Amino acid sequence: MPQSFCQCYLHVVFSTKERYPFLSDQTFRTKTHAYLAEVAKRLGCTPVQAGGVEDHVHLLCILGKQVALTALVKELKRASTRWIRETGGAGLEKFSWQSGYGAFSVSASAVDEVKQYILHQEEHHQQMSFQDEYRSLLTKYGAKFDETYVWD
Repeated sequence: MPQSFCQCYLHVVFSTKERYPFLSDQTFRTKTHAYLAEVAKRLGCTPVQAGGVEDHVHLLCILGKQVALTALVKELKRASTRWIRETGGAGLEKFSWQSGYGAFSVSASAVDEVKQYILHQEEHHQQMSFQDEYRSLLTKYGAKFDETYVWD
């Protein structure tokens, strides 16, 4: 084949350090989601939907053919941490993300469902904590995990 093609949808999830509600300001949170999408785009990963609540984010994107998953997440966290600390105002100088993350492959037929899931995070988290949501995602995607090593 003379041309490479990649259509790998990823649902990436990560939390603020110790799930602290750093992103409680709705306006700033929306800007943070947009910034994460822009970072993904700069890396050649097409953003589909970004969202979340005060203590974690979700990003649905198409993994670019020139970037590894670990490089994508590392740059998302690095660039957004710097941006949040510089532009977020009082209380965000010590902002930090958790060290780990979840990344799940999404079939093309499920993209709209995941997009809607991300768009409705506010309602979703009126009934479920991030920890319960994350356990649910790990179980749904069949990931084997040891609870001892999931949280920092």
